[in-house]
Amino acid sequence: LPVAAMAASGQPRKLQEQVAHGGPVRCVHIGRKSGGVMVTGGDDKKVNLWSVGRPNAILSLAGHTSSVESVSFDCSERTVVAGSAGGTLKMWDLEHGRVARTLTGHRSSAITVEWHPYGEFFASGSADTYLKVWDMRQRACIQTYRGHAGAVRNLLFSPDGRWVVSGCDGGEVRLWDLTAGKLLTELCTHAGAVSALAIHPTEFLMATAAADRTVRLWDLETFSPVGAALPEPGGGSRRVAFTPDGSALLSAGEESLRGWGWEPARCHLHSETRWSRLSDFCIVGG
Repeated sequence: LPVAAMAASGQPRKLQEQVAHGGPVRCVHIGRKSGGVMVTGGDDKKVNLWSVGRPNAILSLAGHTSSVESVSFDCSERTVVAGSAGGTLKMWDLEHGRVARTLTGHRSSAITVEWHPYGEFFASGSADTYLKVWDMRQRACIQTYRGHAGAVRNLLFSPDGRWVVSGCDGGEVRLWDLTAGKLLTELCTHAGAVSALAIHPTEFLMATAAADRTVRLWDLETFSPVGAALPEPGGGSRRVAFTPDGSALLSAGEESLRGWGWEPARCHLHSETRWSRLSDFCIVGG
């Protein structure tokens, strides 16, 4: 539902509900290029592709031997990478409906996957506490980053593709320099597991959210906090995203959707929600 409509009504409205898998849904990703396609992974070991607003799957892809824990479209929305509970990663060619690559290296569940903005690389985070960067031209892992105190649950590349940001169950956020292949800085940000990351589209500004029911803003030039932590009552935020024009930050959880401004920090939008488990959301337009 458009944010403007939510702001006017004060309440989000369910547009569609469908049975996506033959068991619990483990992960969802909405294509950022179009906002019109969605990929899901489930306990039934399948990866399903959907057109948003239509009740039936476009494709149902089988091949994993354990539940699918993470999924992500590449920037063209022609390829999906999926991570499994066994740690295996599979790249799916959506045009031909087949596995293009199978990659191994994680020793435990591949909880999160994220494509590089220029498409030749992707990163994966795991319950084994490792962050790995994979090169599709070499068909191999080219970098492994260690040091997190807990499972790596969230990943995000910077818009220019020079950094990758990782957040873990231990509450810290780390920024890694991909060119140098080393840790750039660590932000000991939260008193709970990191649940979401977002980087401003044009400014050196990052948002982090966690199970401690706060959202924090960070200056990426000085790596210092911007203002005080933003409170998130209830269950806290599971996802954060800046609007495409960079004018606001949206934070979403099971109980509410909020729109924030900063300098000074102020909540401009608050809508009560009743989402059972939020996995992803995508902002289309301004």
